[in-house]
Amino acid sequence: MSSEIQGADRCIATILDPDDPDDRHTLERLRADPRIEIIDRWPEQLSGLRQLRPSSGAQVLGENRRWVYYPWRRVVVSLLGPHAFRVARLDRNRHLITAGEQERLGALRIGVVGLSSGHAIAYALATQGLCGELRLADFDDLELSNLNRVPASVLNVGQNKAVVAARRIAELDPYLPMEVLTCGLTAENLDQFLDGLNVVIEECDSLDMKILVREAARDRRLPLLMATSDRGLVDVERYDLEPQRPLFHGLLGDIDAAGLAGLTDRDKIPHVLRILDGSELSPRGAASLIEVGHTLSTWPQLAGDIAVGVAAITEAVRRIGLGEHLPSGRARIDVAGALSGAEQPPMTGGDVAATVARADVVESTDPLEAIAAAAIRAPSGGNAQPWRVDVARDNVTIRLAPEYTSTIDVGLRASAVAVGAAAFNARVAAAAHGVLGTVHFDEHDNDSPLCAVLRLGHSDNPELARLYKPMLLRETNRRHGVPAALDSETTGSLQSAARREGGRVHLLTERGDIKEAAEILAVAERIRYLTPRLHAEMESELRWPDDEPADSGIDIRSLGFDQGELLILEILRRPEVMAELAEWDAGDALVADNRARVSASTALAVVSVHGNTLTDYARGGSAVEAVWISAQLHGLTVQPIAPVFLYAHGRDDLLQVAPGFAESLEDLRSSLRQLAGTRPDEQQVLLLRLFDAPRTTMRSRRDRRRIHLRFNR
Repeated sequence: MSSEIQGADRCIATILDPDDPDDRHTLERLRADPRIEIIDRWPEQLSGLRQLRPSSGAQVLGENRRWVYYPWRRVVVSLLGPHAFRVARLDRNRHLITAGEQERLGALRIGVVGLSSGHAIAYALATQGLCGELRLADFDDLELSNLNRVPASVLNVGQNKAVVAARRIAELDPYLPMEVLTCGLTAENLDQFLDGLNVVIEECDSLDMKILVREAARDRRLPLLMATSDRGLVDVERYDLEPQRPLFHGLLGDIDAAGLAGLTDRDKIPHVLRILDGSELSPRGAASLIEVGHTLSTWPQLAGDIAVGVAAITEAVRRIGLGEHLPSGRARIDVAGALSGAEQPPMTGGDVAATVARADVVESTDPLEAIAAAAIRAPSGGNAQPWRVDVARDNVTIRLAPEYTSTIDVGLRASAVAVGAAAFNARVAAAAHGVLGTVHFDEHDNDSPLCAVLRLGHSDNPELARLYKPMLLRETNRRHGVPAALDSETTGSLQSAARREGGRVHLLTERGDIKEAAEILAVAERIRYLTPRLHAEMESELRWPDDEPADSGIDIRSLGFDQGELLILEILRRPEVMAELAEWDAGDALVADNRARVSASTALAVVSVHGNTLTDYARGGSAVEAVWISAQLHGLTVQPIAPVFLYAHGRDDLLQVAPGFAESLEDLRSSLRQLAGTRPDEQQVLLLRLFDAPRTTMRSRRDRRRIHLRFNR
């Protein structure tokens, strides 16, 4: 690098590398000059770089510092090296712009013609890292009247507009290459200016030059962008995609630059109006156009309107640079119009605890009604209630209803678990009302793949009968909680409850085991969020305050979330957000709360059953309900957890659940089975998170329309 110190009229900073002998000599001369200020903030910059996530790596962290001389300020500043500087300066762009996208955009060469409105555009492009080279052209000097919209200062008045913009950009990023044409664009230098550009942004005042730039851009198949400050008008002319496209979208007809050359300013007005689409001008903009040359010296512009155009142009450049969809045409981003139509946003959440009424349990004295009501109080995935309950004079039949299935309900196994839990509740109610008979499961019913048939009788089962009120009070609680001691009596009761129903429960109580399980469940939950079909089904389960009243699904007010968490949940509903996280291989933050909740458990109860038929899973569902009720009787709070892999038996099932994550899910399934000591001939039916927390403020509703009376009273 040359050791020559350029004069104060330069608009490009001098970058000095201390390892270069000539640069080191130049730096020593600058340090010795009392008129030069030396600013050293490199240690703070390096510290900030080291704190970035993920770590930048040794190559970036080890890059040598540079010194940058700004002759127009008589200042020397220490900076990170070029690569480290770009990493640190643009880190806050992620993930709005990914690292790979930033690299692609950093290769763009962009020309800006006209540095009044163009100043703010060029600065934004540099700030956002959307270019690797800028060319700026303007012949005009900055006037005091320009300071209503040009982001400069009174110290810049009288200086060339392109120089003012270039200096400001150099003070933002001295490593960004720039070329500056202080003579502006002419027919003679236009070719040189456009040569090698990827995008040209035209913001000049001359109608003749507007046409010349477009003719030249079309010849070179360059995309051209222009922002007009009235009502946010933005023009996109994709000559790169449409090399025969007429200039200005054909609004000027067949006229070209030569045809405009002999026209007076007054004669050009009709052409200007066609470009601006006079019928769409704002009232004040249209009126101002009439007054130009009379009560106004020139077309008025506002800084706020310029800012709208800046935002639109930077987005257009981003799309062009990344090959995203951006057709030719024009758009209006009318901020004033949008604010005039401002609406009151829908209220979300509010004081959840104050707005939620607890649903009282209503007991029926009629045995058949009580049995049917108890059956539909059973838990089910997403509160889908996948059953039809048929009530006859001497029996109650709970039929699995396949129409309520979901993707993770592989082979209807989750539905079978729900039917089994419903059958347990029906038996408890029948015992309490003195009409308990036999129960059997049938997989050969013509109307359903699985039925649980309770025949009324007169069997006496006081142990089941005592569970009636606890069964009616059984609830899902998704609050944060704290771990509590699990005594041997409680452990034995839970294990006996599962065993009586033909199941087995394995309790994870060691903190290390619970933490390992929390990680397995968190990874599985992340996959659920990032798999489009699973995410859509998960969101369809939720019921929001503004939704029509529903007797199925999960009311968000039952989740135990505070107002801030509910607002985050609103964002998590959006599939396009999940798509971005999947593209970035991110999303661990989605499940951080779940991981924390599970980690704070007293224990995790893994309920399993021998066999793999729907009847076996139904028996497992009865065991789940028995364990759940027993846990609450011992003062524990319960939340069911069904990871997305739970009901899959092999790789083919997992491919059905989440094609992009089948291998990961297979590993997670294996890890959980090993952690819980599940035997090869057993199937895990459900996990229950056991913890200590206040009771929930809302119970899930039930759809009584799924109860069908098969006889006349």
